[in-house]
Amino acid sequence: MRSRFPSLSTLSLLHSSIHKLPLLLHTHHLRSQCHHLTPPFSSSSAILTSCKDLQTLKKAHASFIISNGFEPVSVASKLIYLYSQFCDLEGAVSVFETVQEPNTFIWNAIIKAHVDLGIGDSAFSLYRQMRNLNIEHDGFTFPVLNRAVLLLQNSVLYGGFVHCLAIKMGFESDLYFCNTMIDVYVKSGCIGYACQVFVEMSQRDLVSWTSMISGYVYEGNIIGAFRFFEEMRLELEPGPVTVVIMLQVCCSHGSVIEGRQLHGFVIKRGFLIEGSLQNSILKMYANTGRIDDAEDFFSEIYRDVVSWNILISSYISIEDVMEVAKCFNKMQGEVRPSIETLTLVISASANSRNLLQGENLHCFAIKSRLYDTILQTSLLHFYAKCGELKRSAQMFSEIPFKNSITWSAMMSGLTEGGYFEQAIELFRQIRDSDLKPVAEMFNSLVVVYTHLGALKLGKGIHAYLIKNSFCNSEGDNAQLETAILNMYVRCGSISYAKTCFDRTIVRDLVAWTSMIEGCGAHGLGLEALQLFHQMVAEGVEPNGVTFLSLLSACSHSGLLMEGCGVFFSMKWRFGNEPDLNDYTCIVDLLGRSGKLKEALAIILKLVAFPDGRIWGALLAASRVHGNQKFAEYAAQRLLELEHDNAGYYTLISNVQALVERWDDVEEVRRRMKDDNLTKKPGWSCIEAKGSIHGFVSGDRSHPRMVEIYETVEVLSRKIHEIGCILGN
Repeated sequence: MRSRFPSLSTLSLLHSSIHKLPLLLHTHHLRSQCHHLTPPFSSSSAILTSCKDLQTLKKAHASFIISNGFEPVSVASKLIYLYSQFCDLEGAVSVFETVQEPNTFIWNAIIKAHVDLGIGDSAFSLYRQMRNLNIEHDGFTFPVLNRAVLLLQNSVLYGGFVHCLAIKMGFESDLYFCNTMIDVYVKSGCIGYACQVFVEMSQRDLVSWTSMISGYVYEGNIIGAFRFFEEMRLELEPGPVTVVIMLQVCCSHGSVIEGRQLHGFVIKRGFLIEGSLQNSILKMYANTGRIDDAEDFFSEIYRDVVSWNILISSYISIEDVMEVAKCFNKMQGEVRPSIETLTLVISASANSRNLLQGENLHCFAIKSRLYDTILQTSLLHFYAKCGELKRSAQMFSEIPFKNSITWSAMMSGLTEGGYFEQAIELFRQIRDSDLKPVAEMFNSLVVVYTHLGALKLGKGIHAYLIKNSFCNSEGDNAQLETAILNMYVRCGSISYAKTCFDRTIVRDLVAWTSMIEGCGAHGLGLEALQLFHQMVAEGVEPNGVTFLSLLSACSHSGLLMEGCGVFFSMKWRFGNEPDLNDYTCIVDLLGRSGKLKEALAIILKLVAFPDGRIWGALLAASRVHGNQKFAEYAAQRLLELEHDNAGYYTLISNVQALVERWDDVEEVRRRMKDDNLTKKPGWSCIEAKGSIHGFVSGDRSHPRMVEIYETVEVLSRKIHEIGCILGN
């Protein structure tokens, strides 16, 4: 007869179950929730593949826990991979820890998860555990480890360690491993080691050749890249990816001839249907300045949003604002603009200061929901450049997470808009915050001090930059170094400017032109010419701005023959067609030298549409040399062009006064009064004890104005006394 009482073992089991009741109830709930997700083993992979977000993945994971555990192992590795794709490293690690005896496949998966999330140190720590447990390596272990190497600072040292270990384990002939080893050496700047691996490979594929070509591209060796490309064609047919890399070389170095050859190769091999190749060819033509070729090719290809963005960028590079607007309007009838498109067009609107167009784009972005931090940053910069400081500040306040790019854009906008005091105040806020200032911020600050003539403050910033390695020997901040050079030039310290220029290791065209302009502004025309010849000898090709600076230098120094020689060589030796600015400079040069007839002949014969500046140059020269006839003729042309320019009326009045034609002077003054024309007062500023004081002509609002005027009066008397003594 069976007992009615439970046995001792049954009671023990019941007691244990009571303690586990919450877990059992939770498991039962999971079963009911995930019953529809519980698949047979054959469809586990399909279920995981269908997971498009982290929440769905966790539900699938829960269903596997309840129903089947982690057999087979491939389910665990798939889960680890998906958790890493959804940036949930904790989930990936939890899966790994539940596998009792993880094999090579699982170890590779968890190491790769850490690499995918950019955690190289942890990936190497896991690999050490794997080695200590004597887990067998396969063809994927070292390639994954090589990806971890590239995340570490001393990548060459770790790369050598992995390389030696792989050879010791017999993977020196593994194609996949060797390709990743080449990639490590290439990206670590050791192209020699990469070549050695490449030469010793018993088998090479498309990836091997392409990786080596990328290495030469990475270090800027165009000849090496093209040589390898030609050698590759003898052994293996290049693929579209290889050609894309070669086209990038042509883009970055302006190699349009080689780019055309690659275009022909693509057509011959039938690769032109590849969208990435089409856009790479389009970008090659655009970046090498072949806008006509870019337009022709654009009309022949299947156009996506990337294609339109490339074409818009090409028009921005040549500052053709009208074409940018036309292109954007046409684009909307064909493809939907992206955030990158709007950012480009807003940038063009900022350069042209087209407020209405920018406002329309702002509305379009809001309506289209194409709105992110980068676009907001572009908009705040746009409003600042258009003088809309309040709206720019509003955009700045609306950006939730401000980074260095946001702060730099705001500061740059204030600087370019002429809001110098606000720019200085903004830099103070940056300095007081936890944000570390970057080179772009210092560049804006240097420009502010340049405009204000604050030499002492500029020197202080320069010292800080040197101390903190912003001005290094590698030329990483060439724009900042050029800004400092300009600051010394504009603040009247040409000696410091020369020192900065001589210490600059990487001197680009902008640096050379700035130094030439600086010498010219300080009356050092012969030194400007010497710099120009040195620049050409060093292989730097001059542009229109360089010639304009050089012509201006010759004009200020009275170097007539030298200036005419520069003007001649500009077109016939260097192929730069003179524009209106250049003709104005040569007219000024001839006028200063008393060659008024020659100056007038140039205006009448060579300049199709003379403007007020070129007639103004002739008028000023006529006044200096007392030629009333030429002065009146130039004045007449000036007033026809700009009848509302008060400055020109003042200049004409001074010419009349010089020959004591007081009735004409009175008539000019009367016309100015009748037309309500007033000359904008001049202004200046001075730096004293770290503070900047601004002064406007006729303004008496300065708190120490009485003291200032008393000092000026004392100085005036001293000057008069010295003049009287010298006169005697």
